[in-house]
Amino acid sequence: MKIERYRKFETNSFYPSTMGEEAHHVVNEFSMAVRAGNRIFLRGQTGFDLKGNFHGENNPAEQAENACRCIKQLIEEAGGKIEDVCKLTTYVTDRNYRREVYDVIAKHFKGVYPVSTGLVVSGLALPEMLVEIDAEAVISDNE
Repeated sequence: MKIERYRKFETNSFYPSTMGEEAHHVVNEFSMAVRAGNRIFLRGQTGFDLKGNFHGENNPAEQAENACRCIKQLIEEAGGKIEDVCKLTTYVTDRNYRREVYDVIAKHFKGVYPVSTGLVVSGLALPEMLVEIDAEAVISDNE
């Protein structure tokens, strides 16, 4: 099975410094997307766009909007389309964010019907992150 990695990056160069300190002191090498055969796995998407710019400070809906745009772009770069998404896992840092975040997800995944898991967590990798959406896709053999 062929494995392809898209948008490789190192965490220490992707995340910005915050308040004069290293924002993300762990150094790892990751990819934004990995395609293994006909399966596509994405890195959890947040308010950070694919160039490392943050969108939606204190705005979970705007962060979800950015995350969904990135999911679509990454799936397409890996050879799929949004309709190939099979599973979403959504993390929010406050239960009160659920409605506005899921309204954004509903708009982007209308007619797709992926399975979905939602979690309320005490925090994400950086304090400004309020939402993270993880996606997996399978490209049909019939395409």
